[in-house]
Amino acid sequence: QVQLVESGGGLVQAGGSLRLSCAASGRTFSSYTMAWFRQAPGKEREFVAAIRWSGGSTYYADSVKGRFTISRDNPKNTVYLQANSLKPEDTAVYYCAAARAIMIVTTVGKYDYWGQGTQVTVSP
Repeated sequence: QVQLVESGGGLVQAGGSLRLSCAASGRTFSSYTMAWFRQAPGKEREFVAAIRWSGGSTYYADSVKGRFTISRDNPKNTVYLQANSLKPEDTAVYYCAAARAIMIVTTVGKYDYWGQGTQVTVSP
């Protein structure tokens, strides 16, 4: 059974940083794409960043490019999202997701497994 468990969310002032973690278990993820999505109150879930587990290629939403970095630690089966220069508009629940995809995909429906989410709140 696949499990994705996020951690690292919290309250931070604008300009601050957080590192989110996603611990993955239940299968070998070498052929998967891993991603972070976020959902703010009253808004649809949106793509943030993705990484191919094998090879490590990455892709970012324009809104976070240059501020967020996605990475993975293969031995620990963990994916990270380093979020720097945070803005109030980054406030959302952040979700980790896994897709059985050989290419990076950015749509919610392409992802097969989801974590429970972790809240990130950025104060002005």
